[in-house]
Amino acid sequence: MRNIWLVARREYLEQVRGRAFKMTTFGLPLIFAAVFFIGYLSNRGLGSGRHLAVASSDPVLANEIKSQLLGDKDAKTRVDVVAPASTADHDTLVNEVRAKAIDGFLWVETPSGQPPIATYTSQSAGDFMTGGRLHEAVNHAMLDAKLTGGGMAHDSADKLVDGIHVQTYQVKKDGTVVKSNVTASFWKGYVMALLLSMTTMIYGMNVARSVIQEKTSRIFEVMLSITRPSDMLAGKLIGVGAVGLTQIGIWLVAGTILIGTPYAASFLSGDHAVHISALEMVLFPVYFLLGYLLYSSLFAGLAATCETEQELQMYMPLAAAPTWLSFSLILVVINDSNSLWAIAGSLFPPTAPIIMFLRMASETPPKWQFAVSIGLLLVSIWMVLVISAKLYRVGILMYGKRATLPELVRWLRYS
Repeated sequence: MRNIWLVARREYLEQVRGRAFKMTTFGLPLIFAAVFFIGYLSNRGLGSGRHLAVASSDPVLANEIKSQLLGDKDAKTRVDVVAPASTADHDTLVNEVRAKAIDGFLWVETPSGQPPIATYTSQSAGDFMTGGRLHEAVNHAMLDAKLTGGGMAHDSADKLVDGIHVQTYQVKKDGTVVKSNVTASFWKGYVMALLLSMTTMIYGMNVARSVIQEKTSRIFEVMLSITRPSDMLAGKLIGVGAVGLTQIGIWLVAGTILIGTPYAASFLSGDHAVHISALEMVLFPVYFLLGYLLYSSLFAGLAATCETEQELQMYMPLAAAPTWLSFSLILVVINDSNSLWAIAGSLFPPTAPIIMFLRMASETPPKWQFAVSIGLLLVSIWMVLVISAKLYRVGILMYGKRATLPELVRWLRYS
């Protein structure tokens, strides 16, 4: 046990004191925050400030479209109306677009007995924001014109055209009914699953790289004089796992402080409100540890069979396949957390940590599924550890010989 502690302490201190740990712990969140902030600022005025013209043979419809466009205060759109419009007006508007006197024009034809035909002409082929606003404005204007033409008051028609906001509620297991937010639940589950998968894979890869580095530097030959291979593997897994928990702890403390600020509190309220339950706070480190032990023990055994880090990189996509499978099921799981695919994914050990948190974002699964999921993970970890320890025991001292499948079988028999 003393040797395991010494190896774990060495791995922990070596990584925590390194620049990579400081960069990923403090620098990476700041970089992501800067990227999201710049993206927010760049998208804030996207498609706004346009100078448009609306041309139609129906002046009432053209003015109603103008009213709809001006109703979007964020767009800050200037709108000219050309109605009734003729073919000559179309050519004039094309020349104005070419001369950049206007950014574009909407041409609405109203043939008798047929649905209106709307076309938008501009210099930019990728202004999807303006295209979306025009699509919404034309449809709302047409519906508003039909309603007012049928005798409905204009204000009542506007309210009906704006639509009705459907509020969602969730029935808890204890019978209480609480307000829910589908978008917030989706992003909460997605972010927690992404954080879980990133940390698990990153520190699993750290274990694999550590094995390769020590194997190529022959430091194992010195370390094996004072400890057993199984103790070295156990210490390595414990030390690197403690580094991961330290990093997650720092992020949680920083996140708690950030959420407590007035700006974050105002942003994370109303439609953006995100609620993290005590059960999620408890299970997150549990599933991190279990997922980390499963993947890191797998990576350690895999690294022991490789000669160089480049050779190890070739096998990493195969080892990361369960993570890709987990995120390919995200829409299925969020939409119906009790579907067959969702339950199977939360019980299948390689995908259980991620899928279970995606399910918890919309509805808390039954307790027996948590028990079965954790139990299967523990059994899988034990099986992978046994195989990886055998490969590790032989592979760390094998040099210059490619580990073929028959060779790996012999390694398992030797150990």
